[in-house]
Amino acid sequence: MSCSAISRHKALHVAIVGVGLVGKEVISQILASRHPIALVALSNSKRMILTSGPGSSLPCFNHSRWEELLAASSTPADLPILQKALALLVKDGKRAVLVDNTASEEIASTYPQFLNAGVHVVTPNKKAFSGEGDYYLRLIGGSGDEARAEGGVVERGRFLNEATVGAGLPIVSTLRDLVETGDKIKKIEGVFSGTMSYIFNNFSTGGSGGISFSDVVAQAKQNGYTEPNPMDDLNGADVARKLSILSRMIDPSMLALLPHGYKSVETQSLIPPELESVNDGDTFMRRLPAFDTKIAKLREEAATEGCVLRYVGIIDVENKVVKAGLEK
Repeated sequence: MSCSAISRHKALHVAIVGVGLVGKEVISQILASRHPIALVALSNSKRMILTSGPGSSLPCFNHSRWEELLAASSTPADLPILQKALALLVKDGKRAVLVDNTASEEIASTYPQFLNAGVHVVTPNKKAFSGEGDYYLRLIGGSGDEARAEGGVVERGRFLNEATVGAGLPIVSTLRDLVETGDKIKKIEGVFSGTMSYIFNNFSTGGSGGISFSDVVAQAKQNGYTEPNPMDDLNGADVARKLSILSRMIDPSMLALLPHGYKSVETQSLIPPELESVNDGDTFMRRLPAFDTKIAKLREEAATEGCVLRYVGIIDVENKVVKAGLEK
């Protein structure tokens, strides 16, 4: 929606950080929306466009040319300035939202400042919700932090993180609804990684033999299903982060169980110990075939028992167990 067509007080004032594949799609959907949404800031890792507050570079801009304008912007990316600009909008009685499309730990660490300034946060970034326990309490407003905008106390912003688990599936909101309406969660178990799902659906089909593990990982990488360095998928950390996010929603005791977030999850890495020190994906992929025999043996054992291998995440509330690893 164009700047002139929006009532600035009725609009949802949105600042978008991260304009890669996900960010571009978010911007495209916002621009196509019939709802009153005002894009007040766009930022990549180097520069930003800011339409209000201190450091504003443009009072308004041609949304159809946002990529060109962002590339030409002389305003450096600056989260404290962005936070102050959005806080001023809140002080003026407007609704402000930060949309973080990155996987940046640095940006995630600033969420409490935005929330305490009355700015809402929407993000698929798992880092904040699966990190250290003391930071998580600050994030959810459980550490006594007061919501305060420029010049006074405000209602604290809300955070929405549906896409941190299950991509577009309504897992987070469904679990939240169950917990808030009094249901007691006993156990959650499943395959939480699309990458791991693809790998093991193709590697372990229930029969004897088949494609080698290194070849199926190479296929997944070629198809764009893995991170640029597949070690970032095979170490299990992504699944551990998702388990941490869900565990903390279920019961206060689960927060104490995972004081260091995903690092406290019992996680089986599929990276051979001999390759853990490898620093780049190409070297890892070149050396991975030497370790195919070990995991192929596990596949044969599973097939003999009439089973398949899957990388499974488990949250066992009653027994206070949160783990991720290979299961038959």
